[in-house]
Amino acid sequence: MDRKDFLLALDEMLELDPGTLTGDEALESLEAWDSLAVISFIALVDEKTGVVVEGEKLAKARTVADLLALAGAPVAA
Repeated sequence: MDRKDFLLALDEMLELDPGTLTGDEALESLEAWDSLAVISFIALVDEKTGVVVEGEKLAKARTVADLLALAGAPVAA
């Protein structure tokens, strides 16, 4: 899954308009980033990439770019 597709999948998961996320956003600034979103993110990554995201690493994520890195998606555009 490339960066653009992953960002679009995150937009959909967080119920944002397509193209909203760029990767620079702080997770704390996203109203939809809550405990349900965390679980959904783990499931999304597993489904789309087969990568198992470790909870400890996810807890350290501060930006959407951090999520991209955890998912194995390219961080840079």
